[in-house]
Amino acid sequence: MVYRKTKHVEERLADTRKRILKSARTLVSEGGWGEAQVSNVAASAGVAIGSVYRYFPSKADLFVEVLSSVSQREVDVVASIIQEQESPVNRLQIAVATFVKRAMRNRRLAYAMIAEPCDKEIDSARLAYRHAISMQIIEIVNQGQQTGDFRPDISADIAATLIVGGFMEGLIGPLSPLNKDFSSGDEIEQAAIDDLANQIADACCAAIVQNNKLSTITP
Repeated sequence: MVYRKTKHVEERLADTRKRILKSARTLVSEGGWGEAQVSNVAASAGVAIGSVYRYFPSKADLFVEVLSSVSQREVDVVASIIQEQESPVNRLQIAVATFVKRAMRNRRLAYAMIAEPCDKEIDSARLAYRHAISMQIIEIVNQGQQTGDFRPDISADIAATLIVGGFMEGLIGPLSPLNKDFSSGDEIEQAAIDDLANQIADACCAAIVQNNKLSTITP
């Protein structure tokens, strides 16, 4: 007779898996990939080390799922901005600025997602993440070229590659654990974050916006 899991058992297993993922994400946000050792994840989730491997065959599998789940939320946010009733220029500016502000909200986690040295499996997941973000930017660029807001002499895929590479590279310094400029948590910090987001967004827009459209960028 084949054993079939009851609904209660399936829910319990799913809950344990979510708890492990949540614990791993929290540890990464506190200390990067190095902090999320399997033993630490197990202790934080309240399970045995063997239970972690029951759900994730290797540490790399666990890390890749953490990265994928976090990055998918960022892709979804950018995708929702594309649907807003704004000009392509403003949508691009809003999308980049929003990405930067969300990254700065949890610097340590964002640094792990974007730039922290890691295993090749995580790096491959990062490439998939950047590609997904790029596909969203390509859609905005295509729309902007159709309306005459963006330069037609730059292909949308090249423009998206430059824009995504630009704002992610622009974030590495501010996100780095070595940078203490954004560690105070006061009002000055938020003003500095807003300024950083707007500067990076404006620089990305300026690279592809038609010269006569630059004045339409939302400050």
